[in-house]
Amino acid sequence: MSRVTSVDTAATRAGLRDHLRVALLANLVLQGVIIVTGGLVRLTGSGLGCPTWPQCTPGSFTPVPQQEQGWHVFVEFGNRLMTFVLAAAAVWVLVGAIRRAARLGTPAARRFAWWAAVPLLGIVAQAIVGGIIVLAKLDPKTVSPHFLLSIVLVAYSAWLVVRYDEGGAPTELAVPPLLRRLAALAAVGFAGLVVLGTAVTGSGPHSGDADEPIRFGFDPVATSRLHSGAAWLFVVCLVAIAVLVRARHRDDVPPDYRRWWTAALHLAIVEGAIGYLQYFLGLPGALVAIHMGVSALLTAVITRAVLATRRPVSAAVPAREAPHLRA
Repeated sequence: MSRVTSVDTAATRAGLRDHLRVALLANLVLQGVIIVTGGLVRLTGSGLGCPTWPQCTPGSFTPVPQQEQGWHVFVEFGNRLMTFVLAAAAVWVLVGAIRRAARLGTPAARRFAWWAAVPLLGIVAQAIVGGIIVLAKLDPKTVSPHFLLSIVLVAYSAWLVVRYDEGGAPTELAVPPLLRRLAALAAVGFAGLVVLGTAVTGSGPHSGDADEPIRFGFDPVATSRLHSGAAWLFVVCLVAIAVLVRARHRDDVPPDYRRWWTAALHLAIVEGAIGYLQYFLGLPGALVAIHMGVSALLTAVITRAVLATRRPVSAAVPAREAPHLRA
């Protein structure tokens, strides 16, 4: 009877752990989705569909009949509602992590509960930046940080999933130092590429408001070429990783490293093709939205690939804290 009870208890704990992982994945996906919905606000010229903040229009937190912004108000208000969906997922993550910390009582679980608070704090910060954007009439100097913070939250959310799977275990280097350095170089190159991408957007035709466009003032063609050059350097770095991985003995490179960096290379090629296509077609909104969505996905993949350069020190991890690592 006691054996059955212990099995049931273990199953219950595993179920709670799985629920937290679902919450972490939901948070990760929604962090990417809100990048796309925010991009659609900009691409449809709906950035001032709700002309005030935190209210949508003076005297009302929701759209009002016959609002002069027309259908743009529903695009902007829909993106604001997405913030609440994302906040719900972040609260789910935080509550699940706190419950796990209380149940396990280990330092690693308590640390993870603190880490789990960051997505919710990031959403609050994003809401404040969003308000500044509206008050600044969509000045790209405020819009670019809004996007970059979203990218950081995607990367952080991907990191949270991995750390949960590892059970908070200490880690050690899993690949030769050269591959670790190349991975770090690729990550830095990708970060620079994303920053340059915001400069391209802030210099192009999609200001977020068709009536009062505010732009950086950079030469759009020169900025696009600089962004393209950075993209080529990034892809070259990914190709170098792929070549070295193939040249190494299979035991020197864990399967995760091979898998995630191969995925990063393929996705980067797709993203580059979309970038060139949208440039030569005059930046159609639909392609730009896809480009933004793939950038969010690539951010998560690059984060996972960088984390594949190290592995948990299994011997130092209690079985109940890292059930995923048991053979």
